[in-house]
Amino acid sequence: MMQIPYDKIDNSWSLFLDRDGVINHEKKDDYIHHWGEFKFYDGVLDAMKEFAKTFSRIIVVTNQRGIGRGLTQPADLNLIHQNMTKEIINQGGKLDAIYVAPDINNDSPNRKPNPGMGLQAIKDFPQILPAKSIMVGNTLSDMEFGRNLGMFTVFLATTRPEVDRKDARIDACFDSLLQFARRLHLH
Repeated sequence: MMQIPYDKIDNSWSLFLDRDGVINHEKKDDYIHHWGEFKFYDGVLDAMKEFAKTFSRIIVVTNQRGIGRGLTQPADLNLIHQNMTKEIINQGGKLDAIYVAPDINNDSPNRKPNPGMGLQAIKDFPQILPAKSIMVGNTLSDMEFGRNLGMFTVFLATTRPEVDRKDARIDACFDSLLQFARRLHLH
């Protein structure tokens, strides 16, 4: 467990976000297949607006095994991400990039907790420094992804309240993305 230096976070920092269970409601034992199923969590758009004032880069990294299994169509996923980004921007937020791992196998270098999507983001945005980055997710796989890249980690207890909040892979824990955004502005 590392101590997040809230008082040092400024526009030289980057924010990485998981999607399902962080930005939007996750479908238990299923996937979000089309825009009609996508529902933002309460407060997420407000949180994204706050993040846009703080972080230089905001990146979504999302495992989307439903694509690899042929259950979700790539065009539907693209529409979800276009609409999600549009809503975030319309509410004063920003989203610099979305990286998707459609891979089925856990050993794929792009599938979290493996660091492939993060390494691609760092290649695409060289100003991203892992030591000045925070990964926010709702699974221990997200926390391992952050650790594998040398990032700070924030666990959201939105879908897995049974996870031990004292797990060494978790630097901070919040009940929602908005709660985390508000904590950033307390220093």
